[in-house]
Amino acid sequence: MKCVICKSGDIAERMTEEEIRVGSNIVFVSVKALVCPECGEKYYNRAQMKRLEDMERLLRQKKISLEKIGDILKSVAV
Repeated sequence: MKCVICKSGDIAERMTEEEIRVGSNIVFVSVKALVCPECGEKYYNRAQMKRLEDMERLLRQKKISLEKIGDILKSVAV
């Protein structure tokens, strides 16, 4: 398979993290995807997309417990 963005032919399956935004929170979900090493474009199959969609739904319904891994800070105007 060639990358549709940069035309590289070295796309390989690897673990990657997808961000799901829920309100002002960002949740990282680990998922396998085909990833282009040249430009970083990710390709998901149907099962992977369903997993991400299910995770987003469960997060919005607050049916998943999360582990805090850090803080995100925003500067304010002075």
